[in-house]
Amino acid sequence: MSRLLEGHGELGSLMRMASLIERAQGYLRNQVPEEMRDHLFVGGYHQGRLSLITDRAVWLTRLRYEQPHLLQRLQQLPGFESVTGFTLKVRPVRPARPPLRQVRHLPEKAADEISSCAADVDDPGLKGALERLAAHAERQP
Repeated sequence: MSRLLEGHGELGSLMRMASLIERAQGYLRNQVPEEMRDHLFVGGYHQGRLSLITDRAVWLTRLRYEQPHLLQRLQQLPGFESVTGFTLKVRPVRPARPPLRQVRHLPEKAADEISSCAADVDDPGLKGALERLAAHAERQP
C-alpha cells in the first residue's frame, strides 16, 4: 500500500498534492490572526495559484489585506516557492448535521379508532398499514 501511495503513479501524485495542501493550510492558519484561523481553508492548487476559502465575506476582506504578507511567508517554505498568488473564495462551510427527529405521539383512543377502521378494510396492504400505525400508540400498562 505504501508503494502505491508514494509511487510515481496518479495516486501517488494526488497524495503528495493533498499533503502539500494540508501543510499549506496549517502554515497559513498559523500566520493569520487567531480569530481568523478556524475560518481559513486551502481548497487546492492550480497553475501556480493556491485557492483560499473562507466561510464568510468578512474573513475574505481581511484575507485581501493579509495576502501580500501570506504569499511572501509561504514562498519561503520548502515546496511552495512556485506559488505565485492566491485565489480567494467565499464558500459557506457547514458541518453535516443529522435531521431533527420529530417525535409524534399517538393517543390510545386514536389507535383504537384506527384499529377498528383496519378491521373493516378489505385491502390487505391498507389493513396492514393501519395496524402498524395503530401499534405506535401510547398504551397504558
